[in-house]
Amino acid sequence: ILPAKLINGGIAGIVGVTCVFPIDLAKTRLQNQRPGQQIYKNMMDCLVKTVRSEGYFGMYRGAAVNLTLVTPEKAIKLAANDLFRHHLAKDGKGLTVFKEMLAGCGAGMCQVIVTTPMEMLKIQLQDAGRLAAQQQKPIVMTPTKLVATNAVLSRSYNSGNVVSAPRAVSATQIARDLIRTQGIQGLYRGLGATLMRDVPFSIVYFPLFANLNKLGKPSRDESSPFYWAFLSGCAAGSTAAVAVNPCDVVKTRLQSLNKGTIEETYSGVMDCISKIMRKEGPSAFLKGAGCRALVIAPLFGIAQVMYFVGVGEYVLNNTPLSLLSA
Repeated sequence: ILPAKLINGGIAGIVGVTCVFPIDLAKTRLQNQRPGQQIYKNMMDCLVKTVRSEGYFGMYRGAAVNLTLVTPEKAIKLAANDLFRHHLAKDGKGLTVFKEMLAGCGAGMCQVIVTTPMEMLKIQLQDAGRLAAQQQKPIVMTPTKLVATNAVLSRSYNSGNVVSAPRAVSATQIARDLIRTQGIQGLYRGLGATLMRDVPFSIVYFPLFANLNKLGKPSRDESSPFYWAFLSGCAAGSTAAVAVNPCDVVKTRLQSLNKGTIEETYSGVMDCISKIMRKEGPSAFLKGAGCRALVIAPLFGIAQVMYFVGVGEYVLNNTPLSLLSA
């Protein structure tokens, strides 16, 4: 039933986002770095520096947007996939891999309605700290300059008046400004890149999950144990995430409104791809791939467990969980 699916998707999204949001913040900042202006060496370095300069909650910048919109996003994605699978399965026969991919494609196309504005607002908030840090640091990092900069920075941390991005800007403020200046399409900037990322992701993820999950079934009529559903969700999620990472890099760059000094602007998807290729080489398309796999794996693992345990059904019917997971 649809309401139960929406509840499952929503709870899974909220739990998942709360767990992995700092890694997602690191991914955005690593993807937006340009050669010669690298502030962060890797994910851990990024998280440590973020906590040091922006406090613990600095890692959760933009989380409110995500928590608000991840419920409809996950709910649309999971419910749409189920709906398409149901319509594509004729005479109760199993689905072919092609039809599973088709259902995934439909789900990916439905979810961008919510995903694009959510990511657009989240990226501005997540990237603000990187831009602030970049303004404090010299562009060429010689050891002496670095020591001097760090000394200045640590003094300002201790005195409590660290120069950082204006914290007053909220997601609603950014959304209001975008709608005022560019209309509703301002929120849908990077829609093409979001489609390029989410449609292939769903095409890879849903069939892969369904087939991995099938391997854990004790018999045809029984469902696989919940730990198997979790592991299948993790494996399928991280595989699909790494596969579409180049599209995610392009999307992040296109959706970043504020650029640092000497950072490129892009007119569209193809312009972005060619400039990254020319100036940073093919390896730039894998920036943040590890972070993204770490973000997506538990997110989808948790989502599948919520589905299989039947939290939504339990909330609606208040019947024992064991009956629902059957």
